[in-house]
Amino acid sequence: MSTLRGISRRNFMRLSLLTSAAFLASCAKAPEPTQAPAGEATEVPVAAVTEAPAAPAAAATEATASASGAEGMGAHLYGKLEGPTIIRDTSRYPTTFAEAPELAELVQEGKLPPLAERLPDPEDLLVIDPLHEIGEYGGSLHWAFTGVGDGENINRWVTVDKLLFVNYDATEVIPSVAKDWEISEDGREITLYLRKGMKWSDGHPFTADDIIFWWEDIHLNKELNPVPTIFMQVQGELGTVEKVDDYTVVFKFPHPYPLFLEVLSGNAPVGNGLATGGATGGGYVPAHYVKQFHKDYLSEEELEAKVKEGGFDSWRDMLINQCNWRLNPELPVLGPWKVVSPYNTPTAIFERNPYFWAVDTAGNQLPYVDRLVLELAETLEVLNLRAIAGEYDLAHRHLILANLPVFLREQEKGNYTVRLDKGDFGSDVCMYFNQSYEADPEIAKWFRNRDFRRALSLAIDRDQLNEVFWLGMGTPGNATVSEAHPHYPGPGVKELWATFDPDKANEMLDAIGLDKKDAEGFRLRSDGQGRLRLDIYTHAATWMDQTGVMEMVAEQWRRGIGIDAQVKETEYSLMETMTQANEVMIHVRDGVLYDSIFTTPDNMLPLVPTNYMGPLIGRWYATNGEEGMEPDWDPDLLKAMELYRSAAALTAEERIDVGKELMRLAADNVWQIGTVGYSPAVMGIRLVKNYLGNVPERNSMIRAARFPGASHPATYYIKKEQN
Repeated sequence: MSTLRGISRRNFMRLSLLTSAAFLASCAKAPEPTQAPAGEATEVPVAAVTEAPAAPAAAATEATASASGAEGMGAHLYGKLEGPTIIRDTSRYPTTFAEAPELAELVQEGKLPPLAERLPDPEDLLVIDPLHEIGEYGGSLHWAFTGVGDGENINRWVTVDKLLFVNYDATEVIPSVAKDWEISEDGREITLYLRKGMKWSDGHPFTADDIIFWWEDIHLNKELNPVPTIFMQVQGELGTVEKVDDYTVVFKFPHPYPLFLEVLSGNAPVGNGLATGGATGGGYVPAHYVKQFHKDYLSEEELEAKVKEGGFDSWRDMLINQCNWRLNPELPVLGPWKVVSPYNTPTAIFERNPYFWAVDTAGNQLPYVDRLVLELAETLEVLNLRAIAGEYDLAHRHLILANLPVFLREQEKGNYTVRLDKGDFGSDVCMYFNQSYEADPEIAKWFRNRDFRRALSLAIDRDQLNEVFWLGMGTPGNATVSEAHPHYPGPGVKELWATFDPDKANEMLDAIGLDKKDAEGFRLRSDGQGRLRLDIYTHAATWMDQTGVMEMVAEQWRRGIGIDAQVKETEYSLMETMTQANEVMIHVRDGVLYDSIFTTPDNMLPLVPTNYMGPLIGRWYATNGEEGMEPDWDPDLLKAMELYRSAAALTAEERIDVGKELMRLAADNVWQIGTVGYSPAVMGIRLVKNYLGNVPERNSMIRAARFPGASHPATYYIKKEQN
């Protein structure tokens, strides 16, 4: 356990709880009384044998009060949802252009081509109207990262490199790398139009060839990518990608695929950009650069020499490593900044891309900020202490909700403003039962028994979790999305199998055959092999104290229902490796993908081989049954997976009903246990220096918005007196 000045990690993260409730209560406005919605409750499919316990009137009142309190207690800290605008009317495009002084100097010295030769054709620019005003060039923007595994910390800043994107509130698909698109009348072909004159950061043209190379030579190469992504499949049949000309590509599918626009603009491994997707995802790669590491473009001798020289085990490892934008300064990129000091060093530095293809409405090439500087924080305690002290220009990740009172108290001294972003996802800490677990048949049997999962969920006192870890700002319940989300399934679903009822939980465990206990009161395995023990794996160094939350859950299980659970905090990359090897019993992480289930289904259903609730099931689904494990023991899971498959051919309006049904099925079957959500705990706390411009009061936390990506950080700027 790490320590800081004699304070343990766990105690540090809880210190501020001593004063938090009183502090926030004094800041909060008194909530208005909340009236329960009228009308009949939405029907929820419940098994005939076991019914969900009805919440008593008092408990229902408490739940309503808790929800309103969560809204009231922190409501004054939530600002207005806002962001920049993408200009699509070419008549409003600027006709004169300017660049950063440091780039102008390089042009003068003959080290860089003139700006006109670096930008796309004038009518093919990405023109952004900044949130508040035209910014100023210059300066370095500092914040922290926790190590190589913390890649999303910087990926999200350059996520404009997606083929398509969403606007700042994630309600509309907008241009990005592709300037426009067209869908055929039958919905089977989606054509993308690229920007003429657009270039990679090394000055090489970006064309349709970079997309075709990704598809044919990377994604369909079984050594690089054993299983093609499900997002290029419709009804189990694979689509194709074809080049029309240098600036036009068409994605063709055997069946209508209206969902594909959301796939390209969301967070799926097609179109999510080189920064996020790497070599095998993302929808494109710099073919002119990557070919030098691809076995099909080298002789055996050349390939062997390169692999040996780089110290890699295979050409696959070499190519994927060379396509990691955070680690390889030589890799050409499309984002606003490119790495100059790699991410595996104590200080990672990213400098502006001189060929970036976006300008503001005054014709200034973006980004405004010269460089991004990320400093390694040895522990979350260190990171939070530095943030409190005002050492970061924009602290926005790994900030602990328990420290919110301290952040607020130190605002003036640190010259920053606290801003909160609230998510629609129902669980900031979520438990995923590995449905394809095989190492222990006894454990596998119970994980596949939904009454076992239901009982464990009923034995969690979420109100206690909310008060201790969420400062009372969250909403207890399962992982169901909020009422503001189009897939909200109706009243009663959020509470299904998620109200605290240890008596019912014990009754259910006894009924399914776990009625025998040892001398200490722990339940015994049904195979006579001693005590039933569950391992719960948590990620180290996360914004929510996953380990602390799970330790409390484990204690509630021990005392309330006699289940012995051990919490094992694990480094992020090791945890992911173990999960994909099918070795993890219960995987704990946030439930943020619940708000984007059709484009990032990992948090609800095991549809891809990299998911946490059944990697072998994900392989079975992605390969159409050719590999992996069919979940034939669970008809509801099969039904949900088929519902998901059918959604690809539906319009956004038609998918709403499917989304609601998937929410109901997930809540009733408890494939994952949600705890507390609808809070700013996951990436929703920002400390913004008062000299930063164009930073939104509030960001959308919808996954497709790639916070802070949809707010276009390239338009953030440091006011002149700080440069």
